[in-house]
Amino acid sequence: MDFSLNENQLNYLETVRKLVKNGITPHILEMEKAHAFPWGIINKAWEMGIINLCIPESVKGYEIDVVSSALIIEELSYGDTGISTSAMCNDLANVVIGLHGTDEQKELYLKPFVEKPLLASFCLTEPNAGSDNSMMTSFIVKQDDGSYILNGSKSFITNASYASQFTVICKVGKPTSNFMACVVIPVEPVTSKEIPDIGQSTREINLPTSGKIMIGKPEDKLGQRLSNTASITFEDVIIQPKQIIGDRRFGFKYIVDVLDNARPMVAAIGLGLAKRALDVTLEYTKERKQFGQRICDLPVARDMLTTMWKKVELAKLALL
Repeated sequence: MDFSLNENQLNYLETVRKLVKNGITPHILEMEKAHAFPWGIINKAWEMGIINLCIPESVKGYEIDVVSSALIIEELSYGDTGISTSAMCNDLANVVIGLHGTDEQKELYLKPFVEKPLLASFCLTEPNAGSDNSMMTSFIVKQDDGSYILNGSKSFITNASYASQFTVICKVGKPTSNFMACVVIPVEPVTSKEIPDIGQSTREINLPTSGKIMIGKPEDKLGQRLSNTASITFEDVIIQPKQIIGDRRFGFKYIVDVLDNARPMVAAIGLGLAKRALDVTLEYTKERKQFGQRICDLPVARDMLTTMWKKVELAKLALL
């Protein structure tokens, strides 16, 4: 089997590596200490065409294949897994629209991401519904005029504080329903110019029609600190029929489609981090001396480094 990368993939890697070397690695620690969201890096990545990878060509997106997308996310993760997580979760929110949305929905809900460096949130996890989606209690109820009302809460939502659009999985009719729907809620676009840094603040969005979206204080995480994560509450949010993606009964199928797309990207994040850890370890063992020689020259250390290298190389093959 030929694992050679094509010319486009090699160009993607070169582009991302330049961003990582010049725009990410030198600034990570000070951004983390300042609790700053990396808007500058997000903007640069958007200009370089390395976020919003799944948006179809029909709305002038890149529509990059899964393998190439994973390679891009892997290299971003070598720089910082928080930044790559924010970029990857944009695609989680948008890929379901590309797969199951109508042409009109793609134009309405995906084209803005081509025109501006915007972020989106995929809202699935709830306080009592993680892997078991059947425990979800967020739901929409149909009104007499044909619209729906959404109520419910989501937790651990990436990009929540800065999102310009929310893709929400919810029950249909009542919290105990067996049917799930996927709805899209666009809000006033947020860019670095409008909100340079929310920091540790909450965010409240009063919608022009009715209802509001309340976003909690960002989570203080041990790792991936440059990725924004917060809880969201939807209160009496009006959902028009055009905001429902695909069939309102097939939400579980859409969850599977999104997560099938996400799994290679999560693996790519882990691989990028492992590569960085290996390189940092090698650099340290070449500089540090013990017992009169470099650590990397000690037989025990060499064996450990070789094992680490083998695991990284095997992970690369598994990802491809």
